[in-house]
Amino acid sequence: MKYEAIVVGAGHAGVEAALALARLGHKTLIVTLSERSVSHMACNPNVGGTGKGHLVREVDALGGQMGLNADSSLLQIKMLNKNKGAAVQSLRGQTDKEVYHQNMLATLKKQDNLTILEGECEDILVQDGKIKGAVVGGKEIFSDVVVLCTGVYLSSRTITGEEIHDAGPYGFENSKNLSAALVAKGLPLRRFKTGTPARVYADSIDYSVMEREDGDYDINCFSFLTEGKLLTQTPCYLTYTNTETHRIIRENIDRAPLYNGTIHGVGPRYCPSIEDKIMRFADKERHQVFIEPEVKDGELMYVQGMSSSLPKDVQEKMYRTIKGLENVRFARYAYAIEYDCIDPLALTPALAVKAVDGLFSAGQFNGSSGYEEAAAQGLMAGINAARKLENKTPVVLRRDEAYIGVLIDDLVTKGTNEPYRMMTARAEYRLSLRQDNADQRLTPLGREIGLVDDYRWEKFLQRNAKKDALRLAFKRSVPLATVKEIFERKGETATCGMTVEEMLKRAFITAADVLPLLPEELRDTDLAEEVAVEVRYAGYLDKEKRHAADALKMEEKLLPENIDYLSMENLRLEARQKLNNVRPRTLGQAQRISGVSPADIGVLITYLVRNK
Repeated sequence: MKYEAIVVGAGHAGVEAALALARLGHKTLIVTLSERSVSHMACNPNVGGTGKGHLVREVDALGGQMGLNADSSLLQIKMLNKNKGAAVQSLRGQTDKEVYHQNMLATLKKQDNLTILEGECEDILVQDGKIKGAVVGGKEIFSDVVVLCTGVYLSSRTITGEEIHDAGPYGFENSKNLSAALVAKGLPLRRFKTGTPARVYADSIDYSVMEREDGDYDINCFSFLTEGKLLTQTPCYLTYTNTETHRIIRENIDRAPLYNGTIHGVGPRYCPSIEDKIMRFADKERHQVFIEPEVKDGELMYVQGMSSSLPKDVQEKMYRTIKGLENVRFARYAYAIEYDCIDPLALTPALAVKAVDGLFSAGQFNGSSGYEEAAAQGLMAGINAARKLENKTPVVLRRDEAYIGVLIDDLVTKGTNEPYRMMTARAEYRLSLRQDNADQRLTPLGREIGLVDDYRWEKFLQRNAKKDALRLAFKRSVPLATVKEIFERKGETATCGMTVEEMLKRAFITAADVLPLLPEELRDTDLAEEVAVEVRYAGYLDKEKRHAADALKMEEKLLPENIDYLSMENLRLEARQKLNNVRPRTLGQAQRISGVSPADIGVLITYLVRNK
């Protein structure tokens, strides 16, 4: 049996990789342990979040599937950080996890060039350092490229107190044999850990004593193709832990696998378990707990903020100290999960595995956490696997082009010692990389690659034309009387007429305030706000552009692939080792490696000048 490409794993990375390959015309096989686990939301029923919402928009802008799939299953949507600057505002959506899974499975099944195979991938086929296929269920299947998207399933085990099971998330089967096979092929694996809270019965919760959390009804959804707003939404609820909750956890900390040596994997810093929060932040009197629906009108609720691996009896006690959960009944207890993943320093910026030609990897297998990070990597790994088949140069997004570029560069250049989570703080050009302009930044590239179809391209051109018209409309003069009226509503005074653009530069004026001044066909709040951001922050955006241009000069200085760092005596020993390990493509990438100093960069510049 022969395919052009095999994708191992059908989680959030695997589906994007497989769809990209198939849509680019390559005969692709996607292997999954079970169709039931396709795009399964094992950790939480959400898409998006700070920094993560940007990734979803970027995946969508390039022609990926996550945004559309999320929109088709949304229960609630919110704009996070609404009261902060445009750079850090991010979409977060509650999804119906069953609808999300079913819709993605249906998308895979109707995709041309794509075949789904249930089974366990036990090995990859390598000959003379090149990928030749994979072994699935004991049978050899041949292909020219393979993309590993194994998620948290590699030699995984779930842990709840003293109960340990060799299993994948949510009781699914795990991958038992692939880890050892990959190590034998020269892939450096390590052990990471993540966790999830309990699922509890909705009818055992007292919502009347909790704070109701509604979504935003006036914002766009994730995909640039989705028309209209989400007008019917399901509420979430907020409650808190208390001193009694914390006392129970402290008294049982010796039974916590995280603290008694049972768990060896490294967990995510920015998504700690409740026992970790209590021990690390002992001064805090309470922690937020969100009650979120897993499916529309379903019987189970997700208890966000209470991830744990404590024994079941301790979980019952501590959950029932929380206001509104006094009589809660458990459908599924919280657990931690340990799994194998690759050291991302073993990857190129194209997400190709250095040790095996034609092998790519993406998602949690690369040391990241989160559905969105996985989808972004899956899309790029799929694109670059396709380009490998087509003998084209890989697509590598720069840090000034996309959050996807920041994510991948951080992983393959700096590495990570814990599950990596995307945050807006990681992006040095975050004002330019807003979620509202993801299409502007990436859709032309998606078109060039071949993933943006005619319908999406036409929508993009229409949106662009409207923005150009808005930019012109913003230059119109507004009479003093009208300006005065608008300013007075804000408690401010005006002494002269001005253009719409000049009005928007005042901090108290929003795009919504000036909409009535615009022609009716241009009264689109979201587009007007996007152009208003360009006006308000023009100086800062220009500054970011200049910095990016300076950085680009370093990115354009290519380092030879065969450079012998270990023999360069003018480099410090640490720099020699780090450079030899990462093998950066450019001087810019070398600059970002932890342990490489400005003096070391000077040595490399001298080397390049001498060896022109």
